[in-house]
Amino acid sequence: MALNEIARRIHNASPRPVRLTLEDGTTDVFRLHSTEFFQAEFQGEGTREGDDATYRFVTSEDNESVLVGRQADDEEGWTSLGRVVSAERIEQRDADPGSASPSESGPD
Repeated sequence: MALNEIARRIHNASPRPVRLTLEDGTTDVFRLHSTEFFQAEFQGEGTREGDDATYRFVTSEDNESVLVGRQADDEEGWTSLGRVVSAERIEQRDADPGSASPSESGPD
């Protein structure tokens, strides 16, 4: 079975920040301190910028989706937040507000 493409992107970006978009349209920046594959199954844990809660990412049983859950420090269980629909590694220039955007940096 092939690796889930979104899980692979998250894993390859780790531990650098990654911008994730959920199925409800929410987009946030996450830093995963742990990611691993068990054959084709993916699992990762990290935090979201501006939030101290722990976030866990796992592939679905059919390996078609990456699901995300959240657990605050004062909570017993996990709250399901839904499915990740896109993952984009944040390049250094994106994190530096003084740098030019890709369209301003000249021709390709």
